[in-house]
Amino acid sequence: MSYYSPSIEKLIESFERLPSIGHKTAQRLAFYMLDLSEEETKEFIDSIVNAKKNLKFCSKCFNLSDTDPCNICSNPKRDESIICVVEDVRDVIAMERTHEYSGVYHVLHGSISPMNGIGPDDIKIKELLTRIMEGEIKEIILATNPRVEGEATSMYISKLVKPLGVKVTRIARGIPIGGDLEYTDEITLTKALEGRSEI
Repeated sequence: MSYYSPSIEKLIESFERLPSIGHKTAQRLAFYMLDLSEEETKEFIDSIVNAKKNLKFCSKCFNLSDTDPCNICSNPKRDESIICVVEDVRDVIAMERTHEYSGVYHVLHGSISPMNGIGPDDIKIKELLTRIMEGEIKEIILATNPRVEGEATSMYISKLVKPLGVKVTRIARGIPIGGDLEYTDEITLTKALEGRSEI
């Protein structure tokens, strides 16, 4: 039996659908939202609606952006001959926080995971190969997450790219196995980037 009115219960349930949000946190968020003024509530709702409406995937690297191409791909100071391959948009942000990388990115939007029914055709590997064949790429840095799926994805990409005569490196193992780039501190990421090795 619920102690809340149907409207509050529905709001709590909506917050519970968010990743890593349990029932208690969902309750706190729901009551926080209810305490907002009409203007603050509208601003919050508008920010979600505008993000959903305005954000798109960059046609070059598949990063999430308000513009196409994104601000990284369109920056003339970036070295387009080096592509850092990551699994997720959040990994781009993690790498950018190091202030050590000046190349461009390619976001795969996942990793190969046969157990979950995700094969090479389900992520942006074909698009990466097209970029390599159409551009003057010197190096591909594989920065997939250091877990089974990320390692499998890196090995698969490496086998496809090496015959094309492009240097393929993997970021060093400064990142703990089973960890995510998104949660890795800047110093560890910097060391991992500096210590990358050819595979």
